[in-house]
Order: sequence, then C-alpha cells, then structure tokens
Amino acid sequence: MSEIMIRNLHAGVEGTEILKGVNLTVKQGEIHALMGPNGTGKSTLAYILMGHPKYEVTEGEVFFKGMNILDLDPDERARLGLFLAFQYPVAIPGVSVANFLRTAINSRRKADNPEDKGIPIPQFRTMLKEKMDLLKMDHEFAGRYLNEGFSGGEKKRAEILQMAALQPEIAILDETDSGLDIDALRIVSDGVNALRSDNLGVLVITHYQRILNYIKPDFVHIMLDGQIAESGGPDLALVLEEQGYDWVREKSNPVSA
Repeated sequence: MSEIMIRNLHAGVEGTEILKGVNLTVKQGEIHALMGPNGTGKSTLAYILMGHPKYEVTEGEVFFKGMNILDLDPDERARLGLFLAFQYPVAIPGVSVANFLRTAINSRRKADNPEDKGIPIPQFRTMLKEKMDLLKMDHEFAGRYLNEGFSGGEKKRAEILQMAALQPEIAILDETDSGLDIDALRIVSDGVNALRSDNLGVLVITHYQRILNYIKPDFVHIMLDGQIAESGGPDLALVLEEQGYDWVREKSNPVSA
C-alpha cells in the first residue's frame, strides 16, 4: 500500500518562509482534509508536493514509494502516481478533453515501458465512456477544448475526470470547492465519492467545512502559520465550523499568566 510521508517540511518563495515544519502522512484508502485560513500555507504545500518550480524547499523530506520525491520533476512525480487537481485550472484551446487524457495516459505507459505503443483508440474510448458514466457526465464533454469556456463547476469536473482516467494512488484536491455553487459542489463531490476506494488516498485542501458534508474525511488537519497545529477525526471540522480558528491559535500559542 502506497503512502506519501511529509517530514519536517520547510519551504518558501522569494526568501519568505511559508511552511515551517509540516509533518503529514496520507495512505491509499484514506481521505484527509487539510483546513486553515487564507495565507497559512495549504496551497503552497500542494504545489510543493507536485514540484512547482516557484517554491524552494529549505529543509525536510517527502517520501513516496520509498524515495524522496523532492528531487524529481513534476512529470516524474505524476508518473509515480501523484495527482493534483488545481484550484484554478487553465484552459488549453485546441486540445480536446479526450486528446489531453489520451496523451497523458500514453505518457505514463511509455514511462513504464519505452516500447509501449500507447493505448489503442477503441480501448481508450471504452474506458473514457465508462469513467464519464461513473461520474454522470455527458459524453459530448470529451470533445470540448479543455477548460475553454467551461464554467467553474465544469472545470472542476474535468479535473475529477482526469483523476478517474489517470488512476493515481494519491490525489491532492487544492480547494476544489472554490467558486462553486451548492449544486456544482454536490456534483463534484459525488464524482470524488464515486472514485473512493482502497487504491486511492486523497488530501482535500479547503477553507470551509461545507465540502466535507459531501466528501466524508477519515482525518482532519488544521494548518496555522505553516504548520499542522491540530489533527483529529471528522468531528474536528464541525468544531471549526462552530468555533472558528481562535481556539486552535490559543492552544498552539498559550499566553503565560
């Protein structure tokens, strides 16, 4: 069973430290929620796990499949089985959803076997239709240019379709609920739940408890000032909804009498 292990991770951008010793482990079959206010380092953690070149790691390690992946390029991490669903997916005019997915799948296959000729088109079409049916998506969606003219909900559904097709072992969802109305949020959450299995570990990064009404986490973590300040079960998200983050700050930084 695969797991991603983050140990004492320090990192920043342009000389400003953002992550200040993050420790976290996510295993296949588990869903973890990472919560916290704006500017605390949640998205920074997601980008660093996938190798965004803008961010500099100054200390710590991230282990996946027995290796420290901080030395690997983003595409190498993806081929190992990591996946990131972006908060703000970009449009790729002229490239259909189907062609994008087939290219990504073939890239992974070729990395595993340089002699691989790629997934046969009939097999790919059958697989894609099965995944779209699982996610309750119209098959015409596959012919549209990736994210061009998509609504916020459609962009996020396209990300979930990518996750379904690529079948990662660990997926990071960076504020997938951002900008979604309640109907779109429910549709996207249903997609994530449809993919939930013992073979998939998920880290859901979010500001709000509302997405956790639909995607039930096994563990909830609170990030403050670049560190995991509190961890617990699903009820921890409900406590945050009722009480906010002040009690966590006070617990992390008690004032001496």
